Amino acid sequence: MLSPESAAVVRVTLPTVGGALDEITARFYGTMFAEQPELLDGLFNRGNQASGEQRRALAGSIAGLARALLADPGARPDALLSRIAHKHATLGVTEDQYTIVHKYLFRAIGDVLGDAVTPEVAAAWDEVYWLMAGALIAQEARLYHEAQVDPRDPWRRWTVVERREETPDVVSFLLRPADDGPLPRARAGQYVSVRALMPDGIHQTRQYSLSNAPGDRLRRITVKRVASVADAPEGEVSNQLHRTVGVGDELTLSAPFGDVVLDDADTPLVLVSAGIGCTPMVGMLEHLAATGSSRPVWVLHADRTPAGHALRADTRRLVDQLPGAKAEFWYEQDAAAEPGSRTGLMDPDDLDLPADADVYLCGALPFMRAVRTRLLRAGVPARRIRYEVFGPDLWPAHPEG
Repeated sequence: MLSPESAAVVRVTLPTVGGALDEITARFYGTMFAEQPELLDGLFNRGNQASGEQRRALAGSIAGLARALLADPGARPDALLSRIAHKHATLGVTEDQYTIVHKYLFRAIGDVLGDAVTPEVAAAWDEVYWLMAGALIAQEARLYHEAQVDPRDPWRRWTVVERREETPDVVSFLLRPADDGPLPRARAGQYVSVRALMPDGIHQTRQYSLSNAPGDRLRRITVKRVASVADAPEGEVSNQLHRTVGVGDELTLSAPFGDVVLDDADTPLVLVSAGIGCTPMVGMLEHLAATGSSRPVWVLHADRTPAGHALRADTRRLVDQLPGAKAEFWYEQDAAAEPGSRTGLMDPDDLDLPADADVYLCGALPFMRAVRTRLLRAGVPARRIRYEVFGPDLWPAHPEG
């Protein structure tokens, strides 16, 4: 818990520190990678560094944690940090790396804020940092233990047994472990990290949802090729996988992690996705079908066109197998090509969704924020709405959402 003395200092200095966090995190990452470039080899995402998304996500997490600790100084921050802990676990983050981050983060705070960082201010924010780090270290240790994963060697080789072109820019890889050892348990909705060697000799990792039922030794990931847009470069790993990986090749994967998972309740279920956000939803649907679920399920998906809707046939097939399931699709163009679909952006207002439903969202952040607002207005409690985001979680940077 945050001590009363530190809470008082953090409360007074939060506007100053919070207002400078973007500059602080930019300096932090720049200095750390300049002095320890090996951290970019397999741990940090170069694309998210270039776009600034990782910097903004870190700033939002620090500010959000500080606000939460001030609101309830005696509360443990575990729930706030669960998403980060799961992401770290897929990367093999180790306890000693928190000391490295502390070194460069607090150097950046001092460089940006100068004399405003008195010993008392430094000590108070140091306490905030180690509360966050301690909670993450403990959660990650538990995750590694449950998955029987050594974080110093978290990777495993998988063989591609099928490559399926889903759309012009989406491909699925069906994978089998290259060895006969026991597999960590996977849950519907979880993801794995794929570790790929880039042409310049640097490893990069990306997380991909399991898009099939996780009950056997075959696991599927579905990868959208990220194109270059304006000043943003193309996705390194997605394009590498699309261009170079075929049947018989091997991929290096982490154990599955992720805290947005399907539970075993019998309450109504609403799966809401847009674009490639359909991947964890299809994994959940396949799990429901494999277990003979009679749970009421609404599948809501938005896409640009039917031709660009990845896993569309799988979704229809699985919905047909589930006696309590129905699907609604929205397309911005060519909706007539998919019988029964709707034209335009997703509008769940006239669907009469049950207020006691468990809702899962996955898609671009603006889409999820808009749908969540409508669901709240329709009477669905906030505690029943969960979301999965691909890449750094920028939602905490928008507390009004």
